Amino acid sequence: MRFAISLLTLIAIASVIGTVMKQNEPMPNYVNQFGPFWFEVFGKLGLYAVYSAWWFLLIMGFLVLSTSLCIARNAPKMLRDVKSWRDNVREQSLRNFHHKHEWHTAEAPAQAAARLVRQVGARGYKTRLADKEGGTLLAAKQGAANKWGYIFAHAAIVIICLGGLLDSDLPIRFQQWFYGKSAFTGNGIIAEIPERYRLGLNNPTFRGNTLIPEGSSSSTAIIPQKDGVMIQDLPFTIRLKRFIIDFYSTGMPKLFASEVVVRDHETGKETAATIKVNEPLIYQGVAIYQSSFEDGGSKLKLVGYPMRGGSNSHFALSGVVNGSTALPAGLGDYTIEWSGFRPFNVENMQASGGGGSTSGDARAVNVGKSVNRGLMDSLDKHLGSSAKNANSKDFKNVGPSVQYKLRDKTGQAREYFNYMQSLSIDGAYVFLAGMREQPDQPFRYLRIPADDNDSVAEWMRLRAALANPALREEAARRYARQAISNGREASPVLREQLQQSALRGLTIFAGDGKVSGYIAVTRFLEQLPAAEQEKAADIFMKILNGSMWELWQAARAQDGLEPVASDEPHGRYLQLAINALADAAFYPAPVFLQLSSFEEIKASVLQVTRSPGKKVVYLGCLFLVLGVFAMLYIRERRLWIWIKPAADGQGSQALLAMSTQRRTLDFDKEFEQMKARVSGDAAPPPSA
Repeated sequence: MRFAISLLTLIAIASVIGTVMKQNEPMPNYVNQFGPFWFEVFGKLGLYAVYSAWWFLLIMGFLVLSTSLCIARNAPKMLRDVKSWRDNVREQSLRNFHHKHEWHTAEAPAQAAARLVRQVGARGYKTRLADKEGGTLLAAKQGAANKWGYIFAHAAIVIICLGGLLDSDLPIRFQQWFYGKSAFTGNGIIAEIPERYRLGLNNPTFRGNTLIPEGSSSSTAIIPQKDGVMIQDLPFTIRLKRFIIDFYSTGMPKLFASEVVVRDHETGKETAATIKVNEPLIYQGVAIYQSSFEDGGSKLKLVGYPMRGGSNSHFALSGVVNGSTALPAGLGDYTIEWSGFRPFNVENMQASGGGGSTSGDARAVNVGKSVNRGLMDSLDKHLGSSAKNANSKDFKNVGPSVQYKLRDKTGQAREYFNYMQSLSIDGAYVFLAGMREQPDQPFRYLRIPADDNDSVAEWMRLRAALANPALREEAARRYARQAISNGREASPVLREQLQQSALRGLTIFAGDGKVSGYIAVTRFLEQLPAAEQEKAADIFMKILNGSMWELWQAARAQDGLEPVASDEPHGRYLQLAINALADAAFYPAPVFLQLSSFEEIKASVLQVTRSPGKKVVYLGCLFLVLGVFAMLYIRERRLWIWIKPAADGQGSQALLAMSTQRRTLDFDKEFEQMKARVSGDAAPPPSA
């Protein structure tokens, strides 16, 4: 018993680990989650596939063996005890019982025995009379099914474990050990994968996934292994007609459903069905579950804007989700890997703080951080998983988004997440461009203000102009001329000094390729005496703001456009644009890609399983319930009454004795009731 309990405890601990830690995930996911050291430790312990680890199967085997031996040793004795009446007792033995009672009756022994048989039987006992030397013994018993509870409960452990082993990957391992099967680690078309990596139609048990885009078919399932995958051939082909998904207002999925047609390979018969979550399709003993959904290769069209140099050109680009596209020549040796697309995103857009003021002030020079803090504070309240705020919720669909990686020639990659439409944040419309360097990191967002045409064109024009030395000089001349123009001829020396200050401010803000934006401004001001820094910062930012306005107008003039009106909306736009230009230093991308149009293609992820052990486990669960209830709620009781002629020859002398496995207050009460009924010392109680 102690050994079995110890094994059950170990299995429970292992099951907790298997529940908390995701099983059979790709190995890079575990490396990113735990780091190289603990990844190796957990891998040695087999924690990434607990239920198929050798030590877990060994514990299961010992538990089955131990429990089976326990049943083999004790079940025959228990069954014999169930059938036994234990009528070989003696009168003196009954007198040693704790629960006993003796009385005299005027009836003859035969009459007393017949009456007692009726009375005891009326209480639900099975009775038997046995002639003994010097008297008659009435043996009775009730609750013998308690012993069956022990047998059922222990048998249930064995049955459930065997059912679990049947549905484990032992059959697959057996084929790997004895039939030369192995996991496939390369890439290729499924139909062309060699036979040694495939499992046949007669495989007794498997659990795999198949991803089917709308309008496509699949006749195989992918079974993940520690060092690769195995291909499971199916006796039918599944064709996905349409994938249906519905959402709650919070953006959480409410309904997954796949409209499929299953074609039998032997008969050619086609069966239409709709598979929903928790409503699987059972076909030829194979269960098809709705597991998840993915993008099935949506076709995307985008517009690319260079983020480096003085070029203001843009270009068209197309891609397919789960595919890759080479970046055009001249922008670097990069490959775009299209990793995701969402047709809509529901975000919590509840305003924070009110007032509609922008986060961050262009005149603030203490923003030397990895990313504008105002941006992060705002996005922490508005976007993605950070939007879970129990006190303020305003869920809105903010439109489509695209996710991709830019991989350079050395294999290093950064991941990007861009929204197609502008979002209203803190009273201003901005385009969000997210970036992260590691998959386990949250996205950091660059906010590009939307111009009058709800596009990023003006900001891109201003960015390119800031990187153009000739336009910076032109903007400085414009600023100097505008700043000192008061109706009279200005001093050439003063104009020259103001022009040089404006040019220097633009050059510092544009950066030297390593440091730019507000960080560059901060480092420049730190070179001044501490007492002069505050006044110098105020003057510097006023000149910078004015110079940036003139830079914007000069860039528009170069492109043949009219100057924008000098009003409050355009002034606020410029303030946001300057903030975004400062934050662009922390958006290391050669291009900004904006989604322009798309053709969505959904794909359904179906889990295909053959589980012969499922019914075995159900049987074991039934046995376990019956066994536990029998042991807890059925109490075995034994009763004996020794009847013999009275010593004076008048009537009979009777001796009652009762026993039970567990002595309780209920049993004491039952004994008192039985004593009153059979001896006639009190009125018999009502039948239970």
